[in-house]
Amino acid sequence: MFDLINGVPWHPLVVHAVVVLLPLAILGTILIAARPPWRATYGPLVVLLAAAATVLMPVATSSGESLERRVGDPGQHARLGDQLIWFSLPLLVLIIALVVLDRRDGRRGASKGHALTTAVAALAVVAAVASGVQVYRVGDSGARAVWGDRVGASH
Repeated sequence: MFDLINGVPWHPLVVHAVVVLLPLAILGTILIAARPPWRATYGPLVVLLAAAATVLMPVATSSGESLERRVGDPGQHARLGDQLIWFSLPLLVLIIALVVLDRRDGRRGASKGHALTTAVAALAVVAAVASGVQVYRVGDSGARAVWGDRVGASH
């Protein structure tokens, strides 16, 4: 389904969207976890970034499978790419939980539920770091699959 658009493979187009949106969501997660006053202002934006990246991941994997049929097996890149959503989904859930809990704490007063919000913020940072590592691994393996033998051979 997601094969070509105007003769160009969808995969690099969609992947670049994920590669921009997910790291922005990761950075945003760390910032709103570390700076509670920013949660109300920037939390919804971070949720939107993470949601957009997560929604685009199945498109990226589907288009990658179409590209694989045209150019061959990218090896480890395909396996790592398939795993990325399992990092992104928990991150998205934790960001949503953090924003919702922060709003609830604001309505009730900071003393009630503050420990839970802090724990969710800490888990969100762990999920953000894990997602960042996985994004790097997927991107690195993709770059090696595409460019590894070409760039190294020019020396």
